[in-house]
Amino acid sequence: MSKIWFITGSSRGLGRQFAQAALSRGDKVAATARSADSLADLVAAHGDQVLPLALDVTDKAAVTAAVQRAHEHFGRLDAVVNNAGTVVSGMVEELSEDGIRAQFESNLFGSLWVTQAALPYLRAQGSGHLVMVSSMLAHMTSPTMGAYSASKAAMEGLAEALAQEVAAFGIKVTIVEPGAFATDMGASVVQAEPLAAYDGLREEVMANLTAMPQPSPRHVGQAMLKVVDAENPPLRVFFGTVPLQVIPQVYAERLKTWEEWAELSAEAEAGQS
Repeated sequence: MSKIWFITGSSRGLGRQFAQAALSRGDKVAATARSADSLADLVAAHGDQVLPLALDVTDKAAVTAAVQRAHEHFGRLDAVVNNAGTVVSGMVEELSEDGIRAQFESNLFGSLWVTQAALPYLRAQGSGHLVMVSSMLAHMTSPTMGAYSASKAAMEGLAEALAQEVAAFGIKVTIVEPGAFATDMGASVVQAEPLAAYDGLREEVMANLTAMPQPSPRHVGQAMLKVVDAENPPLRVFFGTVPLQVIPQVYAERLKTWEEWAELSAEAEAGQS
């Protein structure tokens, strides 16, 4: 039986790869993007396998209506992929209130609204898979990426609790944590107003980003199919090899620090002996 997908942010990048992989094997996809025109090529290639939906995930009422429309159109929802998001780039001191709020509105609240809209349908059918597209930067970060990392870490906190809450209903949850891929993600980056005091550090960060490997995303769609098809999918999974090289080292350093300061931790609880 073919699966029914609801994928946000399907116009480009990883979301487009996920949609194309599902459609290519005969699945059906409710594909969302801010402009339905950006989905015209998917419809032309796959016809009524695609339900194109214009959607801004920060609009809760619109999200609820879009999920309802998809369910009414296809009759069920098997995989709900929270992929849509933006990047606000800037040093912490540079972040504006509007900028940081916009970051969380898209990456955290957008995923929450989609999840809440889909859950009643998934609970009623006793099955379904919620996929949260996060980032390796939920586990570590770098200068200028604090807002983005914070939004993804917050999303992961909700998703981990969610997985425990919905397991009894037959609903699965997976957090996909990609590394850097050669996509047009740069088109969604919003730059904070720079402060000259950070210009040197900013140049260093940009040089490091330029040197970072960015593999083609052409295989991420097949990887996503394997996640959704798995009988016992992982709660968390990396996409790409860079996270596997970097994140274990990050946690090793954290464990080392916690162990080095274990005596102080004990003092905080029981006082100094």
